[in-house]
Amino acid sequence: MSGLQLSGGPEAPLVSRETATILGGARIGLHPNTAHSVPSAWPEQILPARLLGTSATCWQEFWQCQPPCRAGQQNNLTWQRSGDILYGVIHLDEAEFAHSESPPLQAATESAYRQIFALLAAEQLPELWRVWNYFAAINTQTHGLERYRQFNSGRQAAFLACQAALSGKVPAACALGLTQGPLSIAFMAGNTPGVAIENPRQVSAYFYPTAYGPKSPTFSRAMLARPPGQEILFISGTASILGHQTVHTGDVAAQTAESLNNILAVLAEANRQAHSAPFQAQELCYRAYVRRGTEQPLVARVLASILGRADICYIEADVCRSDLLVEIEATGIHQT
Repeated sequence: MSGLQLSGGPEAPLVSRETATILGGARIGLHPNTAHSVPSAWPEQILPARLLGTSATCWQEFWQCQPPCRAGQQNNLTWQRSGDILYGVIHLDEAEFAHSESPPLQAATESAYRQIFALLAAEQLPELWRVWNYFAAINTQTHGLERYRQFNSGRQAAFLACQAALSGKVPAACALGLTQGPLSIAFMAGNTPGVAIENPRQVSAYFYPTAYGPKSPTFSRAMLARPPGQEILFISGTASILGHQTVHTGDVAAQTAESLNNILAVLAEANRQAHSAPFQAQELCYRAYVRRGTEQPLVARVLASILGRADICYIEADVCRSDLLVEIEATGIHQT
């Protein structure tokens, strides 16, 4: 094995440390604790969400790496490092922030990101490449503000406090709503600078007008990370947005096609700056988040018409705007 590899799938078997080294991973399913009887020996993001389009109850993903690994834990954050690449997971219960001056989700988000930045500073790995964010009831309004907007306020506050950029070179990311569970954040970082990619069809998220909340989302449309000997393309959660506006309201098929058009535009921009062979849409690994589970077959047909038999995990989840019905993210790895 050379460098990082991403593997997994529905009911993927546990990988033994005797046969492979796992940097970190994710476990997705409504009853994820039944996937295996012992805790993982690596940082694992556990997402209680319903899988769609499969009879499997659990989807597992693994980032395999070159040994040796060094692991650590501080408070609610667990992490593992292989060379100059680090994967970490933090879960925070909003109830622990019930007495904060700001809304609990906002306070929890700021705390989580402060802990992430503190860890990366201590490990001297300043390049935050990719972040996966999940929390309950993303479109619900509490404390006078939609919860996704509370999350954005907490994230931006942490970036400011830790003197991280708010635009330009910011990580790829997603933020999805689940029916239950704590604030869950997984992240990957390293010491080699990544290249932030934007979409010419869209306004950069960090420049969104205040109509979408008091603080803009802090993420790039994609990130080209360049660990030694490799190039990893992280495409952020992508939806049916042109400029900064939702298009095809109420039409899941059209929204899926528009989301894919945006991914293809990002892919073209990434390939203009890639050092490896061009990334192809059909080779990437995808997660497709569908708001209404009954619409998954239609989403799958639209994606199959362009992507063929690409590796896609379908997950029932709420998207960051209540008028968005689907969101798609993707990852690809090339050797250089």
